[in-house]
Amino acid sequence: MCGIVGIARAGNAGPVDAGLLTRMNDQLFHRGPDGDGIHIDGPIGLGHRRLSIIDLDAGQQPMFSDDRRICVVFNGEIYNYRELATELRAKGAVFQTESDTEVLIHGWLAWGHALLERLNGMFAFALWDRQQQELFLARDRLGIKPLYYARTRSGTLLFASELKALTAHPELDTSLDQQGITDYFTVGYLPDPRTAYASVRKLPPAHFLTLDCGSGEHAVQSYWDVCYPDRWHDGRNEQQLTEELLEQLKRAVDLQLVADVPLGAFLSGGVDSSAVVAMMAELVPGSVRTCSIGFDDPDFDESGHAATVAALLGTDHIERTVHIDDFDLVDQLVDIYDEPFADSSAIPTFRLCGETRQIVKVALSGDGGDENFAGYRRYRLFSAEESVRGLLPAGLRRLLFGPLGRYYPKLDWAPRVLRGKTTFQALARDSVSAYLHGVSIASEEVRQLLFSSDFRAANQHYRTDDLFHEHVRGMEFADPLSMVQYLDFKTYLPGDILTKVDRASMAHSLEVRVPLLDHKFVEWIANVPVSQKLRRGEGKYIFKRSLEGRLPDDILYRQKMGFAVPLQRWFRGPLAARLQSLATSRVLRDSGVFSPRGLQQIVDRHVSGRRDYSAVIWALLMFEGFLGRR
Repeated sequence: MCGIVGIARAGNAGPVDAGLLTRMNDQLFHRGPDGDGIHIDGPIGLGHRRLSIIDLDAGQQPMFSDDRRICVVFNGEIYNYRELATELRAKGAVFQTESDTEVLIHGWLAWGHALLERLNGMFAFALWDRQQQELFLARDRLGIKPLYYARTRSGTLLFASELKALTAHPELDTSLDQQGITDYFTVGYLPDPRTAYASVRKLPPAHFLTLDCGSGEHAVQSYWDVCYPDRWHDGRNEQQLTEELLEQLKRAVDLQLVADVPLGAFLSGGVDSSAVVAMMAELVPGSVRTCSIGFDDPDFDESGHAATVAALLGTDHIERTVHIDDFDLVDQLVDIYDEPFADSSAIPTFRLCGETRQIVKVALSGDGGDENFAGYRRYRLFSAEESVRGLLPAGLRRLLFGPLGRYYPKLDWAPRVLRGKTTFQALARDSVSAYLHGVSIASEEVRQLLFSSDFRAANQHYRTDDLFHEHVRGMEFADPLSMVQYLDFKTYLPGDILTKVDRASMAHSLEVRVPLLDHKFVEWIANVPVSQKLRRGEGKYIFKRSLEGRLPDDILYRQKMGFAVPLQRWFRGPLAARLQSLATSRVLRDSGVFSPRGLQQIVDRHVSGRRDYSAVIWALLMFEGFLGRR
């Protein structure tokens, strides 16, 4: 796990400034404290920060081919590198190291762009082919590792693992991306490929970028996608599915155990992390090292469940208790994430990574289980709403539920059974817009209140719905639930979950691996019928069934808790002063994005207890911090 950075000055531009490249590279020290290096080849400059995991002595980067035609900088792990190296040696390749990085060099010479189809791993890398005068950037299939890029006004291409390295370049245009801001206050993160800056883009998952350094032209292309069937053709019975699932899971976990440093796992006591640890316990000699954090508030504490699993599987378990009012990280989060990021579970994730780094350098996590197996509560709600949408034509639904959605009061304070406004609004929409509405942190009504008239006018032709619809345009799915799972793989998983874990872990120089997002595992699960994932309101049905006998029922079938913090309590208690300051924040008002009156109303309504705007307020707090450090 590392950090990469680069500058490409196309055409007849002069050589790259070594001092500038070094300053950009130094911004990524936390991603790779074990070593660094830069390489300049005229108008091309590549930089690398190393976190040593495999081939500790000989894996330094930038790495070159013997004739120095190829130079590569690489962030991540190629789990099948040994198999690929064997295949390449059979073709005549001579390896100088035992590192996975060198596989990229020989793989490029043997297969070119098709190299990507053979890689199994998490990665973002840049490869410079001096002979072809081509710069090649690539990102892994699921977006586990980040890669940002930008073109400056002079045409220079910049790229880096994190935004902070790009902003160290004096030519970067840091004008805000107004559509990105709309997305952020809709879903609480910036979905790929947008960032907070109009000039900067994320290379989307499963894409590569090529730059012709002669012409200066660059192009972005896709090389993989998760494919859900348009109809089910599955004759396997439940027993066959559970057996195959366990084989696929064990294969994925086993593949990701390769390391030359201490390795362990996160263990929350939930199904996903417990499943990963259960497989590790069967594969790893001796005790698996596991780590969890607990809270001093039983309403948010899962540490007892983690301890139960640890005892059952005989792991070497470390548990740390964190005070539930752990909001000292609020300002630090802005620096960690570089751009607005409104998932408050970044706080406990950061603490967990810090504690885990004390015992291991690599940790496996259970991320991806909910997206794969329909584990989120919102999938159940969507399926229930979809059954109603299927009974009534769109025109009748808009006529019937549209007025109810507009005029039914928003009863945040009332029992759940009386909170029908969001459901009515969803039933009046098409399936894609309804799903987005359900996962939004701020409704369209709240965004209208929040944004200034000038900002609304400038963005009146854009809605985040456009992005979600674009992802599924022209596609057919056997079931609407598969469609929203696909949408999560395109938006929420890389934009929120994987971003959260990458920044929190790399802030502590900890590598986190996600076997449930092994792309072959994802492909296999995508072809399992929805009825085996969500059944009678039980998410992860086939996953849980396959784990019976390995994990106790009170772990498999307990109510999902999540990794949350008590935002509502914070903003009506210890962070009340911060809440009040948002209404008069000069930074927010001077941005031109917000309505001062709208800011005041949101604060007043939350303080009164009539509405729960916790998620919106947290998003505002993170956005204020971002603006303040620009």
